[in-house]
Amino acid sequence: MTLKNASQLLDDHQYPTDTERLIASHGDYVIDLPNGTETLEEVFSRTGDETYESSQQAQEAMYNAISHKAIGRRYYSDRDPTTMGTSGPDQVSF
Repeated sequence: MTLKNASQLLDDHQYPTDTERLIASHGDYVIDLPNGTETLEEVFSRTGDETYESSQQAQEAMYNAISHKAIGRRYYSDRDPTTMGTSGPDQVSF
């Protein structure tokens, strides 16, 4: 399932709820990420014992707790400024 599908799954859950109930209800769902997979149980186990008043709170917790498998190249940004005292990469025109 995608992160969007996981968000829709959380939309359909009954609120208020807590981490334990979310894991019991949806923990076995596998999220496909660019660099692997994770279950919702793995994601929500990182949030600790929380109470969610709405699906928006649960979704925010999910997005905050998702691992580095959800991003492309770690520690990379083509928007970071060049470090002082160094010459950066040559500009490329496409």
